[in-house]
Amino acid sequence: MTESAHRPQTLDSEMPPPPKNSGVPETSISGSSQQTWPPTSPWQRKDSSPSVALGEAEAQKSKATAGATSTSQTAKPSITLETAAAKPKKSKLRPRKAPIKLSAKAVEQLKELFEQPESKLIRIGVKNRGCSGLAYHLEYVDKPGVFDETVEQDGVKVLIDSKALFSIIGSEMDWLEDKLSARFIFKNPNITEQCGCGESFSIS
Repeated sequence: MTESAHRPQTLDSEMPPPPKNSGVPETSISGSSQQTWPPTSPWQRKDSSPSVALGEAEAQKSKATAGATSTSQTAKPSITLETAAAKPKKSKLRPRKAPIKLSAKAVEQLKELFEQPESKLIRIGVKNRGCSGLAYHLEYVDKPGVFDETVEQDGVKVLIDSKALFSIIGSEMDWLEDKLSARFIFKNPNITEQCGCGESFSIS
């Protein structure tokens, strides 16, 4: 049996040199922990950023809501104006009341007079006559006067003298036939005194 050639080996007595920074204390550069710059202040909360972002979002949301509200409030008057413009305005002017009325008999008689070949307009007036002072006066005219009042009813037209308007306004013109005569008469509410024969009257 042959012996193996075994040569014992010894470890080197010299140790490897220590690292260059072995004696240096751990700092922000050599340490394992990572730090940010600038360092966080002890009084500053780490969750301050989310609260600020949330506050800005709420502020923007409130501004958007306020803008939408102001826009809707501004748009309402335009709708109101359009609605008001669409509705026709009612006229406050009332139709003017006729100075006198014509009875059915008076209208019939006036139509017969106007059917004549040389028919003319009839103007109603008053004259100073009789014991009471005033009397009705009817006359034919070719055309109305400048200040004459025109009354149209049931297809007939009569004129009223402007000087007599105050004396006969509100009256009713009628046609009366009896054994002695046929004539136009007036039922006048303004009369305060009348003579016995009925031809003249007075007003106060």
